Amino acid sequence: MPLLAGALLAAACGRNDEPQLTALQVDQPEGWADELALNVPVDLNPDPNILEIELEAKVADIEFREGLTTPAWTYGGTVPGPFIRAKVGDTIIVNFSNSLPEATSIHWHGIRVPNEMDGVPGVTQDPVATGGGFRYEFVARDAGTFWYHPHINSAAQVGWGMYGPIVIEDPTDPEEFGDELVLMLSDIGLAEGSGEFLPVDTGGAFGDLFGREGTVLLVNGKVRPTLKVRAGKQQRWRIINAARARYYTIGLPGHMLVRLGGDNGLAARSEEVPNLVVVPGERADIVFTPSNEPGETAMLRWVPTERGFGTVFNRPRENMMAIETVDEAPVIPAPIPTELREIEAIDIADAVEHTLDMTIDLNNNDVVMGINGIPYWNFEPVQARIGETHVWSLTNTTIFSHPFHLHGYFFQVLDDSRVPEWKDTIDVPVDSTVRIAIPFEDRPGAWMYHCHILDHAEAGMMGQLYVLP
Repeated sequence: MPLLAGALLAAACGRNDEPQLTALQVDQPEGWADELALNVPVDLNPDPNILEIELEAKVADIEFREGLTTPAWTYGGTVPGPFIRAKVGDTIIVNFSNSLPEATSIHWHGIRVPNEMDGVPGVTQDPVATGGGFRYEFVARDAGTFWYHPHINSAAQVGWGMYGPIVIEDPTDPEEFGDELVLMLSDIGLAEGSGEFLPVDTGGAFGDLFGREGTVLLVNGKVRPTLKVRAGKQQRWRIINAARARYYTIGLPGHMLVRLGGDNGLAARSEEVPNLVVVPGERADIVFTPSNEPGETAMLRWVPTERGFGTVFNRPRENMMAIETVDEAPVIPAPIPTELREIEAIDIADAVEHTLDMTIDLNNNDVVMGINGIPYWNFEPVQARIGETHVWSLTNTTIFSHPFHLHGYFFQVLDDSRVPEWKDTIDVPVDSTVRIAIPFEDRPGAWMYHCHILDHAEAGMMGQLYVLP
């Protein structure tokens, strides 16, 4: 931080007619995030500790490309769906109804819900049929950035627009993190020059193998929106990767990014990063400190990320969002605390060990994926008991990386080079093994785990965990 703070201080001192202000003494530019505004649902419950909303899944015409409408599949008629925001300890009630032409559900990605609220049809609940409904109710136990999406025909339904953000607030978060902005990153597959969806099976077996990335990049459902910033005035970005298969590399040359944590709240300490990769299903919580000159505009670009054979070959960068520095005197950034949260390492002395080997079988132009060579439709469950701790070795010998997601529980990555934090989604790169420790503290039942490249999950890279009382 000192280099940037010094540069901004020098800039401020160069303007004799401007006071030297700190970032905490000024506001964001007027209308700074208007183009990124999210739909906020109406709270139907007068109790300040209960958030109760109505949420309808329905098809809605949305203009992603100028002058062209797309029959998007949505929660509440918008992409993303309504922004659910609560505080730790609140009860969240969602009265869900389905007006889509097929069954659907809601999975609360990353939230420690009771098993019957996890939203997996055929495992924790019946599918919500067309014209049907379901009442989801749970307590927000943990602060962090989460999201929601279907868990039935997921690759198609998420790819057509069904996802929404969740933030569970921690009232003790420092003000120095800056003003908050949720950035839900995704893409949508539209035919060239059209508002029509590409076929669900575009690319055939190769699409299953590669994972289907959309043709249009979206930030909060918008194509290349503009964010207004003031040099030195920090913003806290809560980044959610809701894409079906696309990895996002986040970085802006010359700007400071400080990572605070991600999936399940703050990490043990902050760390300055030149850029970071956010894989499908994962979240990143960062402080962004603008440092362009007033009047300049920078572009936040999608950068191809190496996730396996052919994923970066001859692929151009794409503009995602314009960052416009307003014509105001820069301010002095606030120092970001280094120590954020006490996270005790999980005791693995008596842990139960499992190896989950991610596998791909290519046979007669068919792609079958699995765990330990077994596709989901023939799964052999992993069993655990409440009170046990497990260490899972996630092994990837395939030609593609796989973002691994576990329902219902947080885990720690057993890697001394990483800042300690709680996770529910982790990338397992090609030819690597990632070891995670999972404490099964409560909530027995059947829970899913799977690759969050949704085409891979539907090709069989998914399993079930049975947690016994």
